[in-house]
Amino acid sequence: MKTNYLLPHKYKIFGWVLFILGIIYGLIIAASGYDHEPLRMKVLALFYEGILEPYNGNIANIIETGVSNEIASIAIILGGLIVGFSKEKIEDEFIYKLRKDSLVWAIIFNYAVLIFTILFIYDLTFFHVLVYNMFTPLVFFILRFNFLKLKSNSHEE
Repeated sequence: MKTNYLLPHKYKIFGWVLFILGIIYGLIIAASGYDHEPLRMKVLALFYEGILEPYNGNIANIIETGVSNEIASIAIILGGLIVGFSKEKIEDEFIYKLRKDSLVWAIIFNYAVLIFTILFIYDLTFFHVLVYNMFTPLVFFILRFNFLKLKSNSHEE
């Protein structure tokens, strides 16, 4: 089975490390009330308008900010993409079908959660759910794909 879009299997461990460390660090940041900012640096901000600063008309500004949220988010996204889109040791039609079905299921489930959120959750809590919703397609995909793989392996034995 030819799958040009998949990474070699050897990247999967690196992806798991990034993914798990990103989730752990993200949970630490969320548990601290988003006050955990050990790393501050100057960054390029596009369309930045500070809360107490008047809009100066610039499209790009250099600002100093904490980048912990960004590091955790990038680790989760890159790790999740590497885990989800690295080949298995045996990449056959069955694995291809599991991968495709899991991806479709994750997207449908993600948008069901989003519709529920739009209908029943408001204010700042809604914003928090939207932040987590950035990661849910990857998380749901990885969970479902690995669950189906494990389930199929247990039926074979």
